[in-house]
Amino acid sequence: MKVDARLDGIIAREQELSALLSGGPGLSGDELVRYSKEYAELKPVISAIEALRKAEAEAEELAEMVASPDTDSEMRDLAEEEFSALKEEIPKLGSALRILLLPKDEADKKNAILEIRAGTGGDEAALFAADLMRMYQRYAENKKWRTEVMSLSETGIGGVKEVVIEIGGRGAFARLKYESGVHRVQRVPETEASGRIHTSAATIAVLPEAEDVDLVIEDKDLKVDVYRASGPGGQSVNTTDSAVRITHLPTGIVVTQQDEKSQHKNRAKALKVLRARLYDHERRLRDAERAEARRGQVGSGDRSERIRTYNFPQGRVTDHRINLTLYKLDRVLNGEGLDEFVDALLNDEQTRRLAQKD
Repeated sequence: MKVDARLDGIIAREQELSALLSGGPGLSGDELVRYSKEYAELKPVISAIEALRKAEAEAEELAEMVASPDTDSEMRDLAEEEFSALKEEIPKLGSALRILLLPKDEADKKNAILEIRAGTGGDEAALFAADLMRMYQRYAENKKWRTEVMSLSETGIGGVKEVVIEIGGRGAFARLKYESGVHRVQRVPETEASGRIHTSAATIAVLPEAEDVDLVIEDKDLKVDVYRASGPGGQSVNTTDSAVRITHLPTGIVVTQQDEKSQHKNRAKALKVLRARLYDHERRLRDAERAEARRGQVGSGDRSERIRTYNFPQGRVTDHRINLTLYKLDRVLNGEGLDEFVDALLNDEQTRRLAQKD
């Protein structure tokens, strides 16, 4: 009864919003945007409710037809066949609706700040970090998301020590958030004469991009240092103090930026990354209980946690959180096969959240 009352409430709200939007003079611009957004979010839920209720009503009619002594044998056989099919379909429709009714992660609609850092393994780790950078850039391109490299530190031999990329578009953070953690590679380095397989790693952190309304950063909480930018090997790449280091004193979070020749541009980029890291920090503190539950599901995104292994000799990629192995290394690294992991992780999390809710 409680479930039916909740569903009726959702339908009533959708009808109310429809009336407001179709003939709502006097709505402010902000109200129009807010109501339109809420209405769009309710539409798939309404469709799922209608599909479930229609199937339940048909099943009830078929059950009465089967039980009625007035139904001839041929019609009863058809009714029983349709009834059996609906008995299998109704639980699936119910599960789909329950997934739509699960609480949403408020950050899922945000853009993402993707940070990749070479880990253990020296030059080979940096080369692997570069592979991951290209993988995510191609994945974003396939999704028609926009990307901007905000900060890049290279090794000079094609490797990447650290890169920060802003990725914007529908579903960017919602899908990329599962990538946080330690990614490990097993392969024979090109520089290895003996042909031995080496293991190295790179660390991924995916943060929701924070907007000005998400949190307030006080100037008094910031320590800003400027210095002369330097390139690989320490050589000077700029003759002015354009590089910026911002320290958030209450948390100790430090962001550096030196890619731009303008100190102003470097400061703006550093503040954007700092805002994302602070938002993620506050979000994790606020959702500590939920984060703890998620750690037992698809992984916490903790940067010390090994989440995926890329094995070149065997051409396979394994996600250790859900024990999924795909022998599609090339497709994963070119961005085409990554969705198989993301979809599986998303489905696994939804299944576990539904089980917890029950």
